[in-house]
Amino acid sequence: MPARPSCTTRSRVPGLAGAAALALVATASLSGCGASQQAADAAATSPAAGASSAAVCTGRSDDKASAPTQLTLALVPSGDASKLVETVKPLEQALSQRLGIPVKGVITQDYQAAVEAIGSGQAQIGMLPSLQMSQACEKYGAVPALQSERKGKSTYAAQFFTNDPAKYCADQPVAGADGMLFCNGTQSGEGPAGLDELPKIKGATVSLLQPASPAGYIFPVAAMKKAGIDVSSDIKVTQVTANDASVLAVYNGDAQVGTSYWDARSVVAKDTPDVGQKVVVFALTDAIPNDGVSLSSGLSQEWQTKVAAAMKDYAATPEGQQALSAIYQITGLRDADPAALQKTSDVAASIGLG
Repeated sequence: MPARPSCTTRSRVPGLAGAAALALVATASLSGCGASQQAADAAATSPAAGASSAAVCTGRSDDKASAPTQLTLALVPSGDASKLVETVKPLEQALSQRLGIPVKGVITQDYQAAVEAIGSGQAQIGMLPSLQMSQACEKYGAVPALQSERKGKSTYAAQFFTNDPAKYCADQPVAGADGMLFCNGTQSGEGPAGLDELPKIKGATVSLLQPASPAGYIFPVAAMKKAGIDVSSDIKVTQVTANDASVLAVYNGDAQVGTSYWDARSVVAKDTPDVGQKVVVFALTDAIPNDGVSLSSGLSQEWQTKVAAAMKDYAATPEGQQALSAIYQITGLRDADPAALQKTSDVAASIGLG
């Protein structure tokens, strides 16, 4: 397993825990950057982490469970947590109306805290990345019910970007449809692309997300490993806690290269309109299964079906598409493919994570 990178965290948003209809899940054993790595270490040494792609987890239900009187939805910030506090409210209201019981959102400290919230019964619904959907299923029987769509696709690429295109671009950067710059054939967003340039990263400062992040760590680190780069010795790591923070680390010059989902630059473009010119995407990883929705094994199958149907129904409406796009750039929801989700676990295992 790669040595733990140095940790640079962003401060918690003041007053977030007291926001209306939302609370911060902040169990001491799960909070903070070091705990994220500890959770990843634990997952890597657990029996579930050794499960092969042949043993795909589909979860379970509790048909003896009483009908819930309220439901809690766990989310993880992919950017500014304070914005997520506001953008999740329409989803809360829509699900409450469709299910006939209160549904409230909670913003968890990190990916692993969201899994533990599902496992401990603090949350019954989790909007999770692909790795955590598999982990929640393997550890706690949570059903991987739905998978996100973005412009009709259920996969996406992680991107490498830089503030030094002269070094990492083998061709002249070109502007995409939104005016942001790309090189090495990355403007389509379809990976893999530009990976021949990764050996140039050796010796650079690189912003990475926590090891539990598929796009911010797992797939980029696996790509670097294939390119002969050892993240424990060949690069200097600046660890950040969100995709927008990774973009800003490169924009501000705190790192020469960064990683995130494609194209996280759009998240910060409103506040930093020149980000697409100063930060250039130069490589894309293999396709990553989209994030999705996991449902607690403590719910009956009837209620698991009700919740999944309510979320799919809302996602099919114009207002639902607007709300879900504001939360995680989601444009639709489809039934999850647990076998496809397993790809992230397999790639994580290839770099020593569970």
